[in-house]
Amino acid sequence: MTTTSQTAASPIEAYLAELDRALIGRRGTKADLLAEARDGLRDAAEAYREGGWSEVEAQRRAVADFGQVREIAGDYQAELSMHNGVRTLWLLVLGVPAMQTSWEVARIFTYGSWSRLTTPNPGWYPYVTQFTHAAIYAVPVLGLLALLGTRFLSRRFDGVRTARVCRTLGAIAVGVNLFSVLLLIGATGVVDAARLFLSGPCGVLMVAWVVLSFRLVVLARRSWRRCATIVA
Repeated sequence: MTTTSQTAASPIEAYLAELDRALIGRRGTKADLLAEARDGLRDAAEAYREGGWSEVEAQRRAVADFGQVREIAGDYQAELSMHNGVRTLWLLVLGVPAMQTSWEVARIFTYGSWSRLTTPNPGWYPYVTQFTHAAIYAVPVLGLLALLGTRFLSRRFDGVRTARVCRTLGAIAVGVNLFSVLLLIGATGVVDAARLFLSGPCGVLMVAWVVLSFRLVVLARRSWRRCATIVA
């Protein structure tokens, strides 16, 4: 019991607890970063102990060398933000095409040919569908380019700058996706609301597509906020 209390009160653990409170992000990613920091601090403290310093003083010196929590948290928060942005981009790259493909397959097997539609299309409606179809291809491509760009920038620039680029590109792709989905739903609802629910599976997948689009907005917004928490 005494050993546990002493460990919890050690300078290294106190420092890590403060750093933990300063960071916002996924638990798994944050735990990995804190474990990395703990290993570095313990190695530094061991070097000081070998130099003749006491355990507590060795840890205090290791913490002092590591840097102020305010400074370290900025770099770590940038990395957490980047991880969140990359996760959002992968959802764009894989999720959007998957939803479109699933809906088309469901339409073919549960409804059939578009020729079954009885309501005519206004002259402006094909432009809406063309834009939406273009967005379905453009959004994953933009997401993939953002992923490749983030990987490239991470090798040449600091984490803060890379996180901001990742955040911005992700926000653009998410915005285009949400706009195209809402535009299609709104335009289709004006022409013939029944088209939104050609069949039960199509209706479920349409709702799922909307949910995914708003989920992407939430993830992109979190990435934006977390990046904004980085100390300027």
